[in-house]
Amino acid sequence: MRKVISLFFFMGLLLYSCNSQNQNPQGTNSGGIGSSADWLIPEGQVFDGGPGKDGIPALDQPQTSAINEISYLSDDDLVVGFSWNGNYRAYPHKILDWHEIINDDLNGSKIAVTYCPLTGTGIGWNREIAGIETTFGVSGLLYNSNLIPYDRYTDSNWCQISLSCVNGTLKGSRVSTFTVIETTWGTWKMMFPNSTVVNTNTGFSRNYRLYPYGDYRTNHNALLFPVNRMDERIPAKERVLAVIENEKARVYQFKEFEGGTNIITDNVDGKDIVIIGNKEKNFIIAFENMLNGAQQNYTVASGSGNQIVFSDTGGNGYDLFGNVIEGPDKGSRLLKATSFMAYWFSIGAFYPNTTIYNFGN
Repeated sequence: MRKVISLFFFMGLLLYSCNSQNQNPQGTNSGGIGSSADWLIPEGQVFDGGPGKDGIPALDQPQTSAINEISYLSDDDLVVGFSWNGNYRAYPHKILDWHEIINDDLNGSKIAVTYCPLTGTGIGWNREIAGIETTFGVSGLLYNSNLIPYDRYTDSNWCQISLSCVNGTLKGSRVSTFTVIETTWGTWKMMFPNSTVVNTNTGFSRNYRLYPYGDYRTNHNALLFPVNRMDERIPAKERVLAVIENEKARVYQFKEFEGGTNIITDNVDGKDIVIIGNKEKNFIIAFENMLNGAQQNYTVASGSGNQIVFSDTGGNGYDLFGNVIEGPDKGSRLLKATSFMAYWFSIGAFYPNTTIYNFGN
């Protein structure tokens, strides 16, 4: 069974797929819903999105440019940002909307930026699984409207939001994640002016200035595929930060971060978490409250125009990725929390007992 989707989108996407200049050489043969019928999710709720396996082509080793060489982004465009060993890179939604997965290597990190336009989820996956390096492709399948990547080493299918392999040789395996940040291009280039940015030289013919899903981002009633439950406590397409711990989710809304940068300390299923956010600058990020084995107390950093966003009482200054870039523990970093930005409806679909943080309660 297939859900009928925007005719405009699929006519354009299929046309672009046929005209691609360098189809992925590592991609496997096109297939239906995997090599095995043994799924950890309800097979009847796995939908064929339409373009087929690799019909939405993942990018490998993307070309990048310096910030001052980028002209296709506006200040309010969203990007997914990543940092590793002092290097910073931005992966714009305008690229990810068309490719969904970018396999990259930033200064030794083996990262796959996986992004689902239908659930608004951008997550940094470690491409090393059980000691084996792989890359990921787009299977063309969806569960609860969410991307199902496949790994090119075993051809197993993975569920993005559940962070697990749901079909194939690696079934039951978990993926480890990197800390990534979703924010606007304006905020990113202000905070990380020396970063690199994925450019439009992808080798594929795409109109990267065009959003291919019409009004999908703003129409709270528009879902292109079924989900197994709808939680109406928050508008469906509101962007929230979800923190996942022991298969339980807790979400944080931008309303808790109005009027400048705010810091929340919370406990998610027994784990102490610190959440930093700023509605105006359009970011929320979460870490485990642990630096070099000790919990810290945090304050918002004073001043603006530099990378230090918050500080601790030990005299350390942190960037938005939890890296200590000033102070006695310079070079250390906060442990990441398993968290990502998402449209609210997708968290409610995957985690039925999700709790919502409310400062007033």
